Amino acid sequence: MSLIERFQPLVRRARDESSHITTEEATKTALILPMLQILGYDVFNPREVIPEYIADIGKKKGEKVDYAIMKDGEISVLIECKPFRYEP
Repeated sequence: MSLIERFQPLVRRARDESSHITTEEATKTALILPMLQILGYDVFNPREVIPEYIADIGKKKGEKVDYAIMKDGEISVLIECKPFRYEP
């Protein structure tokens, strides 16, 4: 199954449930965590997906991002989430 095919149910969910995915937490639960799973990450492994990571980068010392993705013991991706807005 292609990556596009694996994402289609999540895209449909985003469209169909958009009126209920109105907060940042709902966005993370309904869309971001499933997206990370589709991409092959174990969202329940805190050594792979770290929630509320303190990202001391640039001018933002001590600021938290919603998720940090680890690869080979190093941070590879930082994710900051905002509430979902569907605009057809």
